[in-house]
Amino acid sequence: MPFKINISHKGKTYKLETESEVIVGKKIGETIKGEDIASNLEGYEIEITGISDIAGLPGFKGLEGTQYHRRLLTRGPGMHNTKKGLRLRKTNRGEEISLKISQINTKVIKQGKTKFADLLSPKTEEAETPAEAPAETHKEEPKEKPTKEKKEEPKVEEEKKEEKEISKE
Repeated sequence: MPFKINISHKGKTYKLETESEVIVGKKIGETIKGEDIASNLEGYEIEITGISDIAGLPGFKGLEGTQYHRRLLTRGPGMHNTKKGLRLRKTNRGEEISLKISQINTKVIKQGKTKFADLLSPKTEEAETPAEAPAETHKEEPKEKPTKEKKEEPKVEEEKKEEKEISKE
């Protein structure tokens, strides 16, 4: 199963997928070489800042191993802003990367020779290929809705006139 790696650098995050098993066994807070993730990241040093497994449970720095742990937490991964003194039991995974980890969050510690944005940013093909003329789309004109004929009901005024004529006679 491929690892989805989010690499943060100068306010932007770049996404990358790799099946490299060199990362397996590393822990949160350790640094790895850029070549271990992708061949074009030569000379870069990257620090692991967080992990999530296939179920979406976060890794907890300080928990040894790769297993699940149910901990009583006041703050940390998996906890949102809570009232003061509130403690909840949350499930977290250990800090070590295993094959069941799906997402790895990282940040760049040391930059290599080439620009980082050029290495991982998606290349636009629009500059290479000439712009095609947009295909003309023919909109169908809306069909006229048949108008509903209203049943003519005798108007109140006509009824009053008829009543007056009858009463005069």
